[in-house]
Amino acid sequence: MNIKQLSIFLENKAGRLAHVTGILGDAGVNIRALALADTSDFGILRLIVNDVDKAQEVLRKHNVVCVANDVTAVEVEDKPGGLAKVLVVLQSAGVNVEYMYAFTEWKTGRAALIFRFDDPDKAAKRLSEAGISVFAQVDLTGNAK
Repeated sequence: MNIKQLSIFLENKAGRLAHVTGILGDAGVNIRALALADTSDFGILRLIVNDVDKAQEVLRKHNVVCVANDVTAVEVEDKPGGLAKVLVVLQSAGVNVEYMYAFTEWKTGRAALIFRFDDPDKAAKRLSEAGISVFAQVDLTGNAK
């Protein structure tokens, strides 16, 4: 099961991140999770938001380059070994992790891991078979889109 993630390309300059998050906030788009990777010249901001279509529309109106792509989100217990359990399943399936990031929901004691895989369908199947919860879009965003 895949969810939509936005990848936004930013110049590595002061204020660019504030600009993008301000645009989204003003439009009523809620950021559920994020990761930022950078080089000396540019960065890639990866976001899980409550409304991907609205976010893309408003960002493009402001000339912000963004792309929606599929990622896989899984739920694990927020305790030592939680991530290792997931990675062992992926390793045994021969699935490569291209990148990942995580966030926790402290009220429930659960963590969500966002993955980009070389074979997302195989990864989701093997994770589900191992009893690891794979999220649908609505689980993380409250929106089926």
